[in-house]
Amino acid sequence: MTKNISRRSFLSKGAVASVAATAGGAIAAPAIAQELPNIRWRLTSGFPNSLDTIYGGAVVMAEALSAITDGKFQIQVFQAGELVPGPQAIDAVQANSVEIAHTCGYYFTGKDPTFAIGSTIPFGLNARQQNAWLYHGGGNELYNAFLEQYGIVAIPGGATGAQMGGWFRKEIKSLADLNGVKMRIAGVAGEVMARLGVVPQQLPGGDIYPALERGTIDAAEWIGPYDDERLGFHQIAPYYYYPAYWEGGLTIHFFINKAQYDGLPDHYKAALDTACKAANLNMQALYDVKNTAAIRSLVGKGVQLRPLPRDVLDSAYDVTFKLYDEYSASNPAWAKIYPGWKKFRDESYEWFRVAEYSYDSYGYAAQASRR
Repeated sequence: MTKNISRRSFLSKGAVASVAATAGGAIAAPAIAQELPNIRWRLTSGFPNSLDTIYGGAVVMAEALSAITDGKFQIQVFQAGELVPGPQAIDAVQANSVEIAHTCGYYFTGKDPTFAIGSTIPFGLNARQQNAWLYHGGGNELYNAFLEQYGIVAIPGGATGAQMGGWFRKEIKSLADLNGVKMRIAGVAGEVMARLGVVPQQLPGGDIYPALERGTIDAAEWIGPYDDERLGFHQIAPYYYYPAYWEGGLTIHFFINKAQYDGLPDHYKAALDTACKAANLNMQALYDVKNTAAIRSLVGKGVQLRPLPRDVLDSAYDVTFKLYDEYSASNPAWAKIYPGWKKFRDESYEWFRVAEYSYDSYGYAAQASRR
């Protein structure tokens, strides 16, 4: 990912003034630069910098933010493990050891499964539906109400689209073949897979390949073709399954210490929000380009693409919504968000079946049959 992103590639001087006007009145850009303080934050990523697209989302945000504020608001990005381990990112923000983190909410379901619902949960929303729910369906407001007890504010800041179902050493022909499989899988999905007979393991991205190589795990899911090829999973596990029913539209968030966020001038809050939106849009677009090339490369290397068997998907679907009902009965935080999320999902699915699904289904079939 290009690290030197020019100011013009994100916002012109006119756009700087526009952001300022939105935040608090039509003030000329030079006046803003003179009046606003210099702020320096540190960001801990949940990802290694070798995974340039997902890690790079934080870099895109930080460079856009600096450009919008004429360098007055700077955020220094550190890869996972450089300041704190990835699994401790939320703790570091909560403790104000760092002001901001860039990571996936579902990594922290050990604290509360509600962390996952803002990022992605099994049989949830696709990428466009996810953005719609978070930005305009009340989703991010509900997520932040949950996060308030941790002293954290979250802003969407990255998307992957539908992910792949993972790499397996042995072919999975039916649900029975999952029994006893040790699989790297995170979040609520791990609980669903456990009920299907899988032994879930939660490992950071950089630890997956060694675990596969040593045989500590039999299967692993990460994101999709581009990252998976870079991590080399195809060298060990030849069967590549799709789709990841647990990640139809992942959102990575920027998690910010609430006291630090509340202390920002309104202009900086507007600039930060704009920069986060830029990172969210940019990451999805990059993955859509890079995965297109990577899947062709992987198949050329002999990777065996396989759809997840229908009985696996059907069983997982049934287990998933029973699990959500259990959460609703036992977890007040989940119960405050889930009913609205489920209503939004059901209504969004009804709409997407009309035009989007019809268009996609016909177009893909026609292209495949008439190439």
